[in-house]
Amino acid sequence: MLAASRFMLDSENVRAEKMPSRNHLDKIGRKKKKKWTEEAMERALIEVKSGRCTVRQAAKEFGVPKSSLGDRVSGRVTPGSRSGPAQLITSADEELLVEFSLYMSKHGFPLTKQQLVSFASSIYKRQHRRVAFSKLGQTWWLNFRKRQEKNITIQPADNVVRGRTVHVRKEALDQFLHLLSTVMDSRGLRDKPHQIFNCNETGFQLGRKRVILPKSASLGCKPTSGSRDHISVLACFSAAGEDIPPFIIYSKAYPGGVCYKTQGPPNAIYGWSNLGCINSDLFKKWFLKHFLLHAPKERPLLLIFDGHKSPVNLEVVEAARKEDVILLCLPPHCSHILQPLEAGLFILLKKRFAAFVGDGCAPDSHFAVSKKEFSGVFKETYQVVKEEEGVRIVKDGFRKCGIYPLNHFAFNEGHLMASQSMGSEAGCSLSPSAEGESSQLLDPHSD
Repeated sequence: MLAASRFMLDSENVRAEKMPSRNHLDKIGRKKKKKWTEEAMERALIEVKSGRCTVRQAAKEFGVPKSSLGDRVSGRVTPGSRSGPAQLITSADEELLVEFSLYMSKHGFPLTKQQLVSFASSIYKRQHRRVAFSKLGQTWWLNFRKRQEKNITIQPADNVVRGRTVHVRKEALDQFLHLLSTVMDSRGLRDKPHQIFNCNETGFQLGRKRVILPKSASLGCKPTSGSRDHISVLACFSAAGEDIPPFIIYSKAYPGGVCYKTQGPPNAIYGWSNLGCINSDLFKKWFLKHFLLHAPKERPLLLIFDGHKSPVNLEVVEAARKEDVILLCLPPHCSHILQPLEAGLFILLKKRFAAFVGDGCAPDSHFAVSKKEFSGVFKETYQVVKEEEGVRIVKDGFRKCGIYPLNHFAFNEGHLMASQSMGSEAGCSLSPSAEGESSQLLDPHSD
């Protein structure tokens, strides 16, 4: 028994002595650096093809690997080709990626790493439609930055906070107004309010269960305890007061049945997301299949929105450039003073909605309406935008924000002082991301 135990112990010691260390494994697995040049390989290839040297002799004379030289002689490897795995995105598509990046940056968009990788992923999926997509990783990102360091300068973005910021940077405001002025002058939009649009999102917190009330108060619902549903409405209006039919976004899933569509606002479209807020895919759906369908035929069009929450799809940018729609991003932390629809229309809609619901609901409270009922109540509420009062409020919103007519002096020091922070209850607008504390902004080089 003692001998057996000693034998087992000795075997474990031998095994431990033979076990290589982690550092040793790292050194073995580490990729060797390339010690030869393409120029030397090309000279060796010429010597072999001319018949003056064998592959072995040329490899020794020029200091290149014999196997690599043999692959080029036999044609298995194309001379001048890069070693390693195949390039995920071709050089031509990478140039296109840089072009889109600079276009977005020049129009005020915070081209973060997330935004640029989203563009690159869309390009990759086009090339490999039948291949399972694996997300472009950190290695691709670092190599891309290194290759394009002469074309793109990476600068740290502004820190982003949850909800609205408590301070508005005057420099960012002045920069946006200068950009807006340049775009309007260069594209002849100074006197064309029907071609200038703003889209924005407002949110409604609802109760899930409906309580049957008398017919005299058929739209009224008593508040119920328990969980709540969030529904957002993406509204879009021109500076002339004309609207694009609303986009209603439900949380988690659509309501059962189809009545929510038949009783909703005319020509409205519907979608859903986990949080009941706009995201990249829903914005793509809205822009490609709804905005371009209902927008005026005159060109160019200017669409102003807050694009800091989620990346804009590459398809949206391509379609906008093709259709001559100028996408312009509002600066961060300025929604409460630069969003025309928040300057009055959303307040009016919330008040009207609360009045239709009845039962003393406040405009900023949880509305006691079910998901199925929401579109019907909102249809009655939305009628105000067709009335004289609604059109006037929309126009006043553009005027107060200094967008139309363009007015650099629409803001006083009070607008730039600290404002009361607002949480997510104000709606999940296309606003600064809550996860952008380490995001990066890509800007073109200044000449």
